[in-house]
Amino acid sequence: MRSVMESLWYGNISPHDTIVDDNRYYKKLLKLMAQNRDKLSAVLSEEMQTVLEIYDDNINEMNSIAEMEAFRYGLRFGIRLAMEAFESIEAPN
Repeated sequence: MRSVMESLWYGNISPHDTIVDDNRYYKKLLKLMAQNRDKLSAVLSEEMQTVLEIYDDNINEMNSIAEMEAFRYGLRFGIRLAMEAFESIEAPN
């Protein structure tokens, strides 16, 4: 069995893909967003569809940055928490 670090290094762990796998509400919202985007796209001119695609790209990039920053924060927080837990353990005399 590989270590967590090896699995992360080799790309076998992808936190951004698995974080909402079991969240029904998230999946419902995603489906609703897709349906509404399709409706919107159907009534837009070609020029406005291009603007919508650019908007989608901007939203995706923004979400990617937010997810990465949340991951960084969570990882740092977890490490600090673990360090504090280990520091509070008294060493035997």
